[in-house]
Amino acid sequence: MEKIYTTFSAVEKGEKMSKKLYVGNLSYKATEGDLKDLFKEFETVTEVNLVTDRATGRSRGFGFVEFSSSDDADKAVKSLNGKMLQGREIVVNEARPPRNRSSRRW
Repeated sequence: MEKIYTTFSAVEKGEKMSKKLYVGNLSYKATEGDLKDLFKEFETVTEVNLVTDRATGRSRGFGFVEFSSSDDADKAVKSLNGKMLQGREIVVNEARPPRNRSSRRW
């Protein structure tokens, strides 16, 4: 007897997918609080992560914001991409998956 497996995507089930956004060209003085304030109008933000330098703890100029609603994430991109924050025009777009890092051996 042949088994038939059916899979349904979250969209077919009526669920909303989460989406992660990249936020770049941030001031090195930016904090996670600044990012939270920037995205506070979008109610479905689930996580804010500002990437910092391990040695100094200072911002590296970019971060990620995760949304539980794909629709809100799309609205945030349209609303905030190119907006000025601390004197800099920020970049907001959908985050790409991390690439594989090969170990460097010299």
